[in-house]
Amino acid sequence: MSAKAKSRKRSKRLLSNDRPAFPTRGHKTTSLSSKVTRTLIRSHHTLHKRLKQAETAGEIARANEIRLQIETQGGLAKYQQASIQGQSSQRGGDSSKLLIEWLQELGLSTTEHTKLRLLEVGALRVDNACSRCGIFDVVRIDLNSQHEQILQQDFMTRPMPVDEADREENGFDVISLSLVLNYIPDPVGRGEMLKIVASFLRRALQNEQLNTFPGLYLVLPRPCITNSRYLDEAMLEAMMSSLGYVMTRTKLSSKLAYYYFRYVWDQPTVSQAFTKKELRKASNMNNFAIVLQ
Repeated sequence: MSAKAKSRKRSKRLLSNDRPAFPTRGHKTTSLSSKVTRTLIRSHHTLHKRLKQAETAGEIARANEIRLQIETQGGLAKYQQASIQGQSSQRGGDSSKLLIEWLQELGLSTTEHTKLRLLEVGALRVDNACSRCGIFDVVRIDLNSQHEQILQQDFMTRPMPVDEADREENGFDVISLSLVLNYIPDPVGRGEMLKIVASFLRRALQNEQLNTFPGLYLVLPRPCITNSRYLDEAMLEAMMSSLGYVMTRTKLSSKLAYYYFRYVWDQPTVSQAFTKKELRKASNMNNFAIVLQ
């Protein structure tokens, strides 16, 4: 195992500490309109951010009040329903479509190479573009699985490969964090997630696509990049570079920011801390941040 991999220390923080349980399989839902879907998702994230702030400040009464608000709005049952419907093809919400487009631009096909291994963190569906394209053998995980083909698992506690042979057999060519990082309510936790991704990546495929894999597919709400006081694209790229990645693809849509970062094995890197530092200031900006310690 390389010195770089050894330096990726396991965080004790669990995603499940911040994310209550989803409803059990078989939970019946009704269709939500696009407007209601967007409102529910925004409100859910806002309330959980406020809950984290109240808990950190030791404001027990305030925290209980916010928990009640979350329950009144339907809790995670409604949030998950909104997220799944937002990903439906009818609403154009499948973020994995762009990943497939990018890989096809790089010359990948379903017949000219061995299938790649993809780890989809926070998977909600088993019929999205990355599942249907024929390029990937997909491993899907989520904190509270709603489908038998989605493993119920916390990414932060997923067992790491024990040696190089284990990494090559059970590691991944691509890891997808699509609208996952923004769910973590604190900047340090987001940084810890980014730091452990490389521990699960295999080395580059031999003799083909050496400049493409392994990689991280990262999707965030656009305002996290374009309207944050503490993060912009240049800062994100600098953070990822310090972790050994090269940004090879990027796209901003009206709602989302998409990135593909290639991980460079054995590249000399200098450990660098990134604190919560104000980059720009405006009254209408948000406080989204990522901290690397």
